[in-house]
Amino acid sequence: MKHMKYWICVAAVFLLFKNLSAQTTPEDKKATIAHFFDESLTNAPIPAHLHHLTKQIGHRISGSPQAEAAVHWIKLQLEALKPDTVYLQAVKIPVWKRGPKEKAFFQTADHMQPMQVLAFGGSVATKGTLSAEVVEVKSWAELSALPADKVKGKFVFYNRAMDATKIDPFDAYLEAVDQRSIGAIEAAKKGAIGALVRSLTLAKDDAPHTGAMQYADGINKIPAAALGTRSADLLSQTLKDDPTLRFSLEMHCSTLPEIVSNNVIAEITGKEFPDEFITIGAHIDSWDVGEGASDDATGIAQTIEALRLFKTLASKPKRSIRFIFYMNEESGAHGGSKYASAVRENKEKHLASIESDAGGFQPVGFRIDGDPQAVNQIKAYSPLLSQYGMGRILAQHRGVDIAAMKDLSKVLLSLDCASHRLFHIHHSELDTLDKLNYREVTLGAVAMTAMAFLISEYGL
Repeated sequence: MKHMKYWICVAAVFLLFKNLSAQTTPEDKKATIAHFFDESLTNAPIPAHLHHLTKQIGHRISGSPQAEAAVHWIKLQLEALKPDTVYLQAVKIPVWKRGPKEKAFFQTADHMQPMQVLAFGGSVATKGTLSAEVVEVKSWAELSALPADKVKGKFVFYNRAMDATKIDPFDAYLEAVDQRSIGAIEAAKKGAIGALVRSLTLAKDDAPHTGAMQYADGINKIPAAALGTRSADLLSQTLKDDPTLRFSLEMHCSTLPEIVSNNVIAEITGKEFPDEFITIGAHIDSWDVGEGASDDATGIAQTIEALRLFKTLASKPKRSIRFIFYMNEESGAHGGSKYASAVRENKEKHLASIESDAGGFQPVGFRIDGDPQAVNQIKAYSPLLSQYGMGRILAQHRGVDIAAMKDLSKVLLSLDCASHRLFHIHHSELDTLDKLNYREVTLGAVAMTAMAFLISEYGL
């Protein structure tokens, strides 16, 4: 009995020590995390990288020469840092071209008013100038309640604004984006000839915001375009005075045959658990307006910087770290799907998939989904990251490219940034280098590096 009591006591002490160690272990790595911050804030080449991506290469829509130039430039940057391997992963992608600048105006009995519009990615062309009356709706319920004869042959104008009362503008965006995504489908079901959507921004300006849209099999494909918010407000007000006004739209966009492009991948092989992977990534492509600065040149620069920071350590990480640059996030996430397919085929073990695609502004923490126990372990790192202002860990990741890893990775993590400025420039001509703060972008790079390092050290 005495021996049994003794071993019970030993076991209790062991469990207590184990629990205490689990709670305090991340603090043992404070010096390394501090090194990451000091090194990056002092020596990061992020300004030069961002300048090259935005000013030398420019916007990078999938299938464009600029997107391919970015692939090769990224590969060169990675090779210069000498990871264990750098390679391209072939991806078949769609190709869509905007063509000559869109034109739009509405006409009343005595006035013609130009409108600021931008075709949505994937839209069909108007085949000349398309002119018709307009029916305005602010909810799906309104559209559903309209008899088909009130919609047939007209433009449906979706004028549901992002909710300015949402503290996080990203939440407002997610609530409103369905108008862009499926607006053309729902309008076509009622016999509409085109879809117009209020730009997804809280800004009061006339810079329309593009983005991906969808069509459905068996439903007529109709042209779809964004209106600048001032144009949307003016159209809405004029419709009150003249419901029979005619709107004219001219778009020359086209969809070309698919081509093969590439993801770019670099890897540092883990010294203790080489078959366990953590990924850090961002997408290469952007829309064809602006410079693709916040979306997602910032993520590209941050991911390159994460590799550079790991290379400054005296020894390799315990687990393998992959740095992934995905092609075609904006119009189908084919790069993310390709990577996930390869992971499944190779039966690889992924602990965490991390992505930066939140605009590169002030990092505040991470958004996370995954195995509950692993999520709780990630949350235990919050106090350490909070010292640097980025310890907030919230549910529901926002990474499009890592979504395909849902059942393949223990946790999915997206860098979470303050988004108050993001949707003023998102997917528009305003997304240019001058809107960025290099220090904020750098801090985001370190946040992802620190998170990947902690997961590598302690596993999940």
